[in-house]
Amino acid sequence: MNWKQKIRSLAPLGVAFAWLAVTPAAGAATLSAQDIINTKCVTCHTRQGDQVNRLQQRKTPEGWLMTLTRMRTMHGADLTTEEVRTVVKHLADTQGLAPSETQGARYAMERRLNTVEQHKTEQFGQMCARCHSGARVELQRRPMAEWEHLVHFHVGQFPTIEYQALGRDRDWVNIAFKEMVPYLTKNYPYESKAWTEWKAQAPVSPVGRWTVAGHWPGKGSYAGVMEVKTGASTDRYAVDFDGAWADGSAMKGSGQALVYTGYEWRADIDIGGAKMRQVLALDGDRASGRLFEREHDEIGGDLTAARQGSGARVLALQPAHIRAGETATLRIVGTGLDGEVKLPKGLTLIETISRDQQQVVLKVAAAKSAPKGLKPVSVGVAPTATLAVYDRIDYVKVTPDYAIGRVGGNGGSTPVVQGRFEAIAHSAGPDRKPGTKDDWAIGVVPAKWSVEPFDDTAKAEKDVEFAGLMNTDTGVFTPGGAGPNPKRRMSTNNAGNLNAVATVTEGKKTLTGKGHFIVTVQRWNNPPLP
Repeated sequence: MNWKQKIRSLAPLGVAFAWLAVTPAAGAATLSAQDIINTKCVTCHTRQGDQVNRLQQRKTPEGWLMTLTRMRTMHGADLTTEEVRTVVKHLADTQGLAPSETQGARYAMERRLNTVEQHKTEQFGQMCARCHSGARVELQRRPMAEWEHLVHFHVGQFPTIEYQALGRDRDWVNIAFKEMVPYLTKNYPYESKAWTEWKAQAPVSPVGRWTVAGHWPGKGSYAGVMEVKTGASTDRYAVDFDGAWADGSAMKGSGQALVYTGYEWRADIDIGGAKMRQVLALDGDRASGRLFEREHDEIGGDLTAARQGSGARVLALQPAHIRAGETATLRIVGTGLDGEVKLPKGLTLIETISRDQQQVVLKVAAAKSAPKGLKPVSVGVAPTATLAVYDRIDYVKVTPDYAIGRVGGNGGSTPVVQGRFEAIAHSAGPDRKPGTKDDWAIGVVPAKWSVEPFDDTAKAEKDVEFAGLMNTDTGVFTPGGAGPNPKRRMSTNNAGNLNAVATVTEGKKTLTGKGHFIVTVQRWNNPPLP
């Protein structure tokens, strides 16, 4: 297979290792996953007893998709798109990860690409996470022989690995085999109590009505009801969503979902004409994860949900802060919201605007003398939520504090990757000294947005002029077009090294917060796990 054939072979899965498709393609595979493995995988892999050699691994659905896609593109495996989906589903179900084994690394599946990883050891970061995320390693399990195979694969597939940064300054191969393989075997073992116990559990059907709440940087909070119905086959479901943004505008859509490993929810939903993806972890009657645009995964936000009828819960307060001396409309989102609403001391209920089992919308006044801090709000027997009561903003932080955007478009096949920022107000606490243990976050507040050069080099290169445009009201930065720019020195591209600056007016003061923002080139290889 030449390089053009390899690129064309990616097309059925979409561009650059596309996401797991929920809707089956026309002419779906009729062979079972095991039949496909026995007939097509064994053309290269040998058998070991009742197992196929090299399948002694456990991975997420995205991890298995990457493996199967590599078999097609790099080794010419004769697998149709639907056969890939069938085998991925089978392997994720039978050789996946227990929920507890994904904790701390779910950001990779949820496409939170501005996450700054904190590795367990410095050596793990240098040896395993200098070319890809550490989460890609943490979201798989192997016996020692397979971890050794992985080292061999890296040396064979990437023969310069020993001479790249953090490779040529050490005895890379010997460290990989003698130190990293035992480390990985111990910390990410093929056999585990968590997986054994999870396989023994009966999966909980997600069918039912779910209350949903979330927050979307650049647009605000949302809430609604997601109805899940049985689909055409096992673990496939029809999804309808009916909700609204905080400003009252409608947020409605429908689609389909597929559940892997008994809890890994993946849904494709069309909301208001925009094609969205849900990546959630189901936990009985709870679910949490992220909703984002399928073609622009940087555009999206957190999502949490609870099944209606499963008890009293508060999922969110929208907004979750109120200034002393002011009046605000608060939306309490949850399930089983019966009983008395209890507000913090110093807050008075002016009016109940609307109320049902899923949402309580209140008009509330906070006295100037109301106690300041993070205070409880409860509805009946539902566990309390936290409301920030404040009298002043002492400082502002920008989130994310480090982000990457990418040039794109301009006639090319790869779109821009935006930067999306929010201003988080903070109180310095009773001592009014920022940076002490008394500090606490108030929440997201409106800001005016701008960019500035990160350093003198960025200033000299006029990065602010060329790298793109910041929306002054939303904090959304759209990078410039891809390709050489003849207006720049040496006709370089529209990359830039910037600060995203949030400006918040607080009385007679102006508060600013900054986040480091790099605009760089396109990502041509964009796999499901970064």
